[in-house]
Amino acid sequence: MNPITGIIITLNEQDNIQDAIASLRPVCDEIIVVDSGSQDNTVALAEAAGARVIHQSYLGDGPQKAFAVPQASHDWIFALDADERLDADAVEVVRQLELGDPRKAYRFKRRNFAGRHWIRAAGFYPDPVTRLYNRTTSGYLPKKAHSSVQAPEVIDVDAHLSHFTYRDLSHWMTRIDQLSSRDAWAMKERGVKPSTLRPTLHAITAILRKLILKGGLFQGQDGMTVAMTTAFHAYMKYAKLNELYENEQADRDA
Repeated sequence: MNPITGIIITLNEQDNIQDAIASLRPVCDEIIVVDSGSQDNTVALAEAAGARVIHQSYLGDGPQKAFAVPQASHDWIFALDADERLDADAVEVVRQLELGDPRKAYRFKRRNFAGRHWIRAAGFYPDPVTRLYNRTTSGYLPKKAHSSVQAPEVIDVDAHLSHFTYRDLSHWMTRIDQLSSRDAWAMKERGVKPSTLRPTLHAITAILRKLILKGGLFQGQDGMTVAMTTAFHAYMKYAKLNELYENEQADRDA
């Protein structure tokens, strides 16, 4: 197997970073953490776990994940979020890969958790994500929110990452608040204009997609939870986009 560099981006991830690094250790020869100004012990814990830490103010999702790639020692990159872990089957699969074709990237199934509860409803599983790729042919798109790896060929592997997305339902709501603010900023950065209709339209679209197209209507409480939180996230990011423009106009008028 060709050597792999693991890359993790962080901001105040002291509760996650050591486990994330530990899960990469069996398959990576080098681990780089890109930190965007953590105020907790993230940096110290990452360095204690043997990672090389690079400091970079947040550039947006795709640019931040791509920032450390030129500084990696190896062409093969495993990009892991701080709240993700390689399961044992993923470690085994990666170890068996020859990684001889740089045009291929590898996509894993992701298990999303709220606390100890694995959420499978309404499209939350298998939630495929591309994480292993060769930097000579592939990389993250320069999107400031919800970026993904673009590669000439993507191979689906029957192996898992565990995604400890939310500690509990209260944390789920807190994360929606944080992520919707980030999404609104990213949309404004790329020139998306405000709209009084867009928050409602996107919320309705989201809930119909999750309840009907993804089957959440027939998947009990988990299906309804995913549908409602997705709709709320959609509504809030567009409402916050409108608010950003309103605040900007108010500052100009002051």
